[in-house]
Amino acid sequence: MISPELLKKHTFFCCLDEAQLRELAMIANEEFYDAGANILEADAPVDGLYLLTSGHVDLFAVSQDKHDPKLRKEFLVGEVNPGEPFGVSALSEPYKSIALVRADTACTAIKIEANALRALCEKDCGLGYALMRQIVRYILERLAYTQAQLAAARA
Repeated sequence: MISPELLKKHTFFCCLDEAQLRELAMIANEEFYDAGANILEADAPVDGLYLLTSGHVDLFAVSQDKHDPKLRKEFLVGEVNPGEPFGVSALSEPYKSIALVRADTACTAIKIEANALRALCEKDCGLGYALMRQIVRYILERLAYTQAQLAAARA
């Protein structure tokens, strides 16, 4: 559990009221990761919705042979900066990460437990709607960044 005041500091949670912030704080923890630590694996279940509070995180697309796990390549496709969410698949079926998420530097993140968050969003649709609006905004920003990378690579 963390303080609702910690959540209030971040614009990602700006659309939530005091009661919603308290509910989220009860199912959230502050997590610390060393540089190089894998936080989420590609195509693995997502255990939480994360908000990066310090440091930097890289997102990698992973290509791996199903028959030979040694044949694996990772491609940098994006980054997460402080104040931005990751693990957003925690709120969308099939609840699996589409990217490998790795700490580029030592970092800190708020982690909101996925199962409890989904239950809370079922109970409070306003909370779910507010979070999804914020998540979609960040997803669209990442998509635009990825499109720019793809265009530059083809130029």
